Amino acid sequence: MKRACLTSSVLLLLLLVEGSVESLHESRRPNFVLMMVDDLGIGDLGCYGNKTLRTPHIDQLAEEGVKLTHHIAAASLCTPSRAAFLTGRYPIRSGIYGSGRNQVFILNTAPGGLPSTEITFAKIAKQRGYDTALIGKWHLGLNCNSSDDHCHHPSVHGFNYFFGIPLTNLRDCQPGHGTVFQFHKYLPYRTLLIVFLTSVFLHYCGLIVVRRRLILALLVLLLLAAGLLAGFITLMPYFNCILMREHRVIEQPFVSENLTQRMTREAVDFMERNAETPFLLFFSFIQVHTAMFASARFRGSSQHGIYGDAVHEVDWSVGELMQTLDRLRLREHTLVYLTSDQGAHLEEISARGEVHRGWNGIYKAGKSTSWEGGIRVPGIVRWPGMIPGGRVVDEPTSNMDVFPTVVRLSGASVPEDREVDGRDLMALLQGKTDRSDHEFLFHYCSRYLNALRWHPQNSSSVWKAFFFTPNFYPENETACHHTHLCFCEPDYVTYHDPPLLFDLSRDPSETTPLTPDAEPAFSSVLAVMNEAAEAHRRSVTPGENQISAGDVLWRPWMQPCCSTFSQLCQCQEEEEDEEEEEEDEEEEEEEDEEDEEDEEDEEDEEDEEDEEDEEDEEEEEEEGMEFSCFDAGRKHFQIQD
Repeated sequence: MKRACLTSSVLLLLLLVEGSVESLHESRRPNFVLMMVDDLGIGDLGCYGNKTLRTPHIDQLAEEGVKLTHHIAAASLCTPSRAAFLTGRYPIRSGIYGSGRNQVFILNTAPGGLPSTEITFAKIAKQRGYDTALIGKWHLGLNCNSSDDHCHHPSVHGFNYFFGIPLTNLRDCQPGHGTVFQFHKYLPYRTLLIVFLTSVFLHYCGLIVVRRRLILALLVLLLLAAGLLAGFITLMPYFNCILMREHRVIEQPFVSENLTQRMTREAVDFMERNAETPFLLFFSFIQVHTAMFASARFRGSSQHGIYGDAVHEVDWSVGELMQTLDRLRLREHTLVYLTSDQGAHLEEISARGEVHRGWNGIYKAGKSTSWEGGIRVPGIVRWPGMIPGGRVVDEPTSNMDVFPTVVRLSGASVPEDREVDGRDLMALLQGKTDRSDHEFLFHYCSRYLNALRWHPQNSSSVWKAFFFTPNFYPENETACHHTHLCFCEPDYVTYHDPPLLFDLSRDPSETTPLTPDAEPAFSSVLAVMNEAAEAHRRSVTPGENQISAGDVLWRPWMQPCCSTFSQLCQCQEEEEDEEEEEEDEEEEEEEDEEDEEDEEDEEDEEDEEDEEDEEDEEEEEEEGMEFSCFDAGRKHFQIQD
């Protein structure tokens, strides 16, 4: 009997200990604040070497955390890079790769998007009891078949709350900034016009005979095409530039002015609402993608035009979020991560001729390329008490690594039913290992394997091999100014056999390709890398392509619209106006109450002054009586004298 009681007591004690351990484990689960800036160059930040832009809040974040100096985006364009970040998988696996020149979503009516079968870190965190929010840019699709089926909405991928833009910030969204739809570079309007004018000239010179009806038909066709194109470009801000809260369009077209400040307020409100419960916030900046904008208080604050002003505003926003964590006493309970979706866009020049591009530091080229300037991005991680601050890690890491890191810290396991390419960063961040778990990293340009890097075990070298490279224009530049982005199709690239080889540990700027004469290990290194590339290709089953050439065609039945087409789908957020009116009314009531209090105070003061005056008068009267009696007595005395 005693033995049975003892056994029961031991079992009960073990259960209590296990429960306590689980509770302790649960209590230690961190919050997550994950920030991604759009098109930010690694050289734009003070902590990465910039001396002319002021980024004190981001610099402080780097000082208090770990700065990753070999942090790689899984793609060099917005849509595929964000898909890889959320899923921890190369974007080709989920079908987020381009077709021809179209490599990202550029219309809200495109039917593609991140498939619902993909697992994001937000989905897993939500299952683990986290409240999740995406604030800012999405750019991973919206609808499949109608204007409101929202099959690709952030809520489908684990985000409880969404405030932001489903597409991206386009030139068309800012008056006077031109258009992203540069049809004139690809459509044969100029050729048709030249043929038409030449035919008319030769006809009237008597050299050829062309029927007038044919001339009129060609003229009507040209005018119709030009009119449709002009109308399409004119209407794009109303159709493409929309702001959503949850599933509702609240602003169409959205107003960029103060948009970052509005997003920051939304993020602060979200953290305040969830101060007592675990939360995951993905703050996806709309800046510093074109069209450039900055709030009034930041315009003119930098030496680098509106681009620098926008960087300053991003830094301010980061500071506001960090101060909120401090105010809520969540600093030690929150893992903070900051990065960019890819390198700076070097081809960006505004319609007015102002350069709207960032700086990629010592790294070659920029956005839309697999050169280091296109994919090496800032990477800052802070978690006080759990990750030692003030450290710099130069090992190859990827934005895909955020997925397994967040999943495991949230108390879940990395899915085993699919290939996950990211690696848990915690051991590297905490200094428990000095080696990255990535021996190979692969770099895609659309659906093509463009390059790969190899970090051999027991070696400090990082080799990088290119199977093809983009054709720059002008040739002395490291950008594709003739097409605005560098493309991956055969007409726009140069193939290399053997591949171009660089040792990034000795040549991080990729200035001098290695040769068999200059590098004794040239052949053996390429042999290993070619074998790894082939093994990787065999392991990849591309997902169904989500970005097609037909996405540039507008589908009116899939157009989100917050009013009617006759009203050009225009609307402004009513709730905000009502809130502002309520705030104004409250302020007016407070002012009225203050005025009433002031009036009462003034009346009290006047009463007190009146009482004091009456007392003074009484005192004066008494003094006057005393004085009169004295005078009268003195007079009487004098008379007696």
